[in-house]
Amino acid sequence: MSPRHRVGVMTDQVSAVESDTSDIPGKPTSASRTTLSHIMTHNHTNLLGSVHGGVIMKLVDDAAGAVAGRHSGGPAVTASMDEMAFLEPVRVGDLVHVKAQVNWTGRTSMEVGVRVLAERWNESTPATQVGSAYLVFAAVDADGKPRRVPPVLPETERDNRRYQEAQIRRTHRLARRRAIMELRARRAAEGIED
Repeated sequence: MSPRHRVGVMTDQVSAVESDTSDIPGKPTSASRTTLSHIMTHNHTNLLGSVHGGVIMKLVDDAAGAVAGRHSGGPAVTASMDEMAFLEPVRVGDLVHVKAQVNWTGRTSMEVGVRVLAERWNESTPATQVGSAYLVFAAVDADGKPRRVPPVLPETERDNRRYQEAQIRRTHRLARRRAIMELRARRAAEGIED
């Protein structure tokens, strides 16, 4: 079996187990899609005079959290952030738009894709993409225990592509976690202390 075929098989197996939410009605991608906008000020700058990456990451987490909560119908917590990419610096006076949507859902988790755009607050030029990220959220109940989420229903070809790419990222996250745990167990068995 080729590596490419194995990845497809793993993705299908994970999808079948993770997305067993047949008794919960699905929600279309557009039901929870959100945009948060914020003007960047001098309070947001780093030592180089551009907007601090941590400020952008906070906005990304805020928007993704809103989307995850809306999709799941209740509280959701950040489980991980993947592939936070800063493509261009953000400057003081930029109007930043953080656009987020659910790309994929499992049994209790959701991947939220986020695009960060910026435009000058006082100009009519189009916004440009300055960053992107993928976050995984877990839906929780009042006791902090995982709870099931509705399946996401992709509506467009772009949504379908994002759904498929999210499954690949999830497969890679699980494989990476498994490989690290196996390495640590081997090292511990060999008496190697970390």
